[in-house]
Amino acid sequence: MANKGLKYNQLPYREMEKLRQFRRDVIKVIPVVLLAIPPFANYIVFILMYFFPRQFLISHFWTHDQHQEFKEIYHSFRAQVYPDAVSGLIKAASKVKDRQLKKQLLTLGNKVQDGIHPEIFQLHIVAKLFLGHPLAIRHIDSRQAEIFSRVMFLTPHMPSFILRHRIWSHIMEIRHLDQALNSLGLHELSEDELRNACYVRGLNSVHLNAAQCKDWLIKWVQLSKKLKDSEASLLLHSMVLLSTNYLKKLPEKSK
Repeated sequence: MANKGLKYNQLPYREMEKLRQFRRDVIKVIPVVLLAIPPFANYIVFILMYFFPRQFLISHFWTHDQHQEFKEIYHSFRAQVYPDAVSGLIKAASKVKDRQLKKQLLTLGNKVQDGIHPEIFQLHIVAKLFLGHPLAIRHIDSRQAEIFSRVMFLTPHMPSFILRHRIWSHIMEIRHLDQALNSLGLHELSEDELRNACYVRGLNSVHLNAAQCKDWLIKWVQLSKKLKDSEASLLLHSMVLLSTNYLKKLPEKSK
């Protein structure tokens, strides 16, 4: 990467995704390495790895069944705050001055609360509201910053200004992945890659088939490629808006 003079956002999709996962694995493994430094502590670490693989092993060493089990557990953690994220969106909508856009944003939020999966055009209509106060990432309140940190699998236990910076950094990472994915083409992805791409963007895709994942990703990419960097907050909110009710709209036997 450095030898070729490439930046992260210039990498091909698969290399970008591998680097994204590698960074997360490094962050996870550092405390484990530090724990193993004292004499004979490595034996304790091995025991912990055996009995608590989700907490002490990086995903590369998980079995296929563990991948599915642990991803569902992690998704359950973030899904707990999805209703709070939608409630926060509706609360913020009350501060919007444009009456027409305010009405459309409230309708969008209320429909998601009522179990209705939104259409992409409904998100495009309100996109410009996410440029400034109160919905841009730099303007979201401390509670929303904590909520979206959980959505992004980030610790919420930091000052709000740091949370906002980390959220911005991670959603831009996803945006760069979207751009690389759009260049590669969804048809080039394997079934596992499709599932992982959906999962990274907020959807519990563990038990979805390739066609269902592709259907969801097509709409996600349609949204993402029309947004500006300054509208990244809409992409962030869409992790919740496009994931909350997607499984509900699928036929029962296909879930």
